[in-house]
Amino acid sequence: MNATDIQTAQREKQFVAASSVAAAVVLTGIKIVVGCLTGSLGILAEAAHSGLDLIAAIITLVAVRVSDRAPDAAHQYGHGKVENLSALAETFLLFITCGWIIYEAGERLFFRPRAVDPSLWAFITMGISIVVDFSRSRALARVAKKYHSQALEADALHFRTDIWSSLVVIVGLALVWAGKYFGCEAWFVRADAVAAFAVAVIVIWVSWKLGRRTVDALLDAAPEGVTERIIASAEQIPGVCRVLRTRVRGSMAHLFIEIRVAVPRHYSLQNSHRVTSHVEQAILGVAPGADLVVDSVPSAENENVLERIRAVADHGHFAVHHITTHHTQRGLYIDLDLEVEPSLSFEQAHSQSSELERELTAEFGALADINIHIEPRDKETLAAVELSVEHAESYAARLGAIWRELPAVRDCQDVRVQRMRGGIYLSFHALIDADRSVTEVHHIAEELESRLRHELPDLCRVVIHTEPFKPA
Repeated sequence: MNATDIQTAQREKQFVAASSVAAAVVLTGIKIVVGCLTGSLGILAEAAHSGLDLIAAIITLVAVRVSDRAPDAAHQYGHGKVENLSALAETFLLFITCGWIIYEAGERLFFRPRAVDPSLWAFITMGISIVVDFSRSRALARVAKKYHSQALEADALHFRTDIWSSLVVIVGLALVWAGKYFGCEAWFVRADAVAAFAVAVIVIWVSWKLGRRTVDALLDAAPEGVTERIIASAEQIPGVCRVLRTRVRGSMAHLFIEIRVAVPRHYSLQNSHRVTSHVEQAILGVAPGADLVVDSVPSAENENVLERIRAVADHGHFAVHHITTHHTQRGLYIDLDLEVEPSLSFEQAHSQSSELERELTAEFGALADINIHIEPRDKETLAAVELSVEHAESYAARLGAIWRELPAVRDCQDVRVQRMRGGIYLSFHALIDADRSVTEVHHIAEELESRLRHELPDLCRVVIHTEPFKPA
């Protein structure tokens, strides 16, 4: 998220939290007045519940403002834990309220029954409460889901429980009214107290769930299912052998993730960095906005022979190419070209070759043979000049005569002929049947190069770019 998006998120979260405070103030005041006038413990219990919602909304508003502050020298992981602390405080307040409601409900059920006036105002009050609670819970839940805010999610849960408990109170009041209307008041006089007890049970259940999640967050428990999704997304990235370690802390509002992946040891630093970048992108798809650290370590898992050779060469900083291997009854043969500095003496170059042999033997154990061809490394761009048209056409004509004798070669195009130090440079594009295998195409190109070098001995370099030929 850029700075503008962050400011927009902060404003939206703080606005919805502030509007919830205002709604809780209105609902608490109305319920207290109507509860006292009607004597309904159910409504008074709802007033107490709304009072706790008011305190929770205020705590949420403060927590949202503090948690949005940027990390500083004293809080290098940010201030996100403030939301968890506010949720824990809300949980304790809810448990205290539920204890009082259960005590009062027990008194009215078994010791001091009290008359309740199920007036029209009582039903209107609870109806208004349901409408307001529904609108606030939807607004809070929407913003909480959008910005992964645990504090706003808890506040939305508070307003949702108000809806459930308000419905229970309405049922209790309706039963008391029915008892009075049908002349069997004694049967339903305790219905209001039973409704209050039901409200307390609902609140305890919700408080327990909220408290458990809050404690988990404070103890740095990973959010449920997040670690598994992170590992699954990382293991799908090409180049990741496996995930070695994953650590997740925080909440979905702001996750701190550390992950270590194994990558092939023959990868260059650039290739390893590309793999870790792709892992980062995949994980951010699972946990948007997470503070993420991806570490890679080299691994020899599932390597083939050529990859093992390249890994040994890279580890020793040897520049090698044209690696070939084959097996016989005697064992494994390795042939390769080793590039060395042209300023080295032959003895120094041979010393490097011997060191590479020792490292390959240490990697593979007993080998049938290792053949290393030493060649000087080009250190600068060579100068070349274009040949005259007549001279170049003679090479092109010889090339044409040769490729026409090879059935798989359909044409040779973009022929370039230049003179450089050491001889003639020849490059061209060879069009070869597209249904041929890569191995067949390689052999055809080698045969073409061999024929050219045999018939044109002044060639110092031949570059053949093969392209698939598809009939029109």
